[in-house]
Amino acid sequence: MRYELYYWASIQGRGEFVRLVLEEAGAAYVDIARTEGGEERMLALLDDDELTCPPFAPPFLKVGNRLIGQTANILLFLGERHGLAPKRDAGRLWTHQLQLTLGDFVDEVHDVHHPIAASLYYDDQRREAKRRAADFVANRLPKFCGYFERVLAGNPSGPAHLVGARLTYADLSLFQVVAGMRYAFPNAMARVAPQCPQVSALHARVAARPRIAAYLASARRLPFNQQDIFRHYAELDR
Repeated sequence: MRYELYYWASIQGRGEFVRLVLEEAGAAYVDIARTEGGEERMLALLDDDELTCPPFAPPFLKVGNRLIGQTANILLFLGERHGLAPKRDAGRLWTHQLQLTLGDFVDEVHDVHHPIAASLYYDDQRREAKRRAADFVANRLPKFCGYFERVLAGNPSGPAHLVGARLTYADLSLFQVVAGMRYAFPNAMARVAPQCPQVSALHARVAARPRIAAYLASARRLPFNQQDIFRHYAELDR
């Protein structure tokens, strides 16, 4: 089956978490918005009043006649289907819980540069962003990174993965968050890294996986940019 991924054509964003799973799984998929007329098709689906279960916003995945929305929900579906989630309920729930926590982390990263409203430009809220960034790098970043370091260190199967002894979609998502944070907050991440060696090691292991390495070196991997969730503003990275 060929999947259709619907997400914005010019950014990694939340769609990148889905792309990484599809790439690691070796699944056939089309990034619809990056095809001719694809973004218009995506917007038409968002406005389709005849859909029984309409998505609220991208990303969403078309699987046959089904549309599956919300990043963590998509990964829950793909993880079970492609062997990137534990087989037992307890493991699946734990993986999903970690993914939701990573989603909280990503939301806080976004709100650093848009602390008042997503509808306003960064330049309209720079003063507030500086205040938000100061707290984020001092408190929230080390708290999140420390949590995932503790999860890795406490994994009964060893610190190579977040859950069990095999790669899950949560590992791929943590890789993406670390990559994004190194772009957006290189100075802050350099300070946190010595306290989180297992998180850094996981990032390196995922980047070295054959399918992920090939994807990262390809044109399919969009570069980080200033329209994305992970943005680098030097004045925020103190």
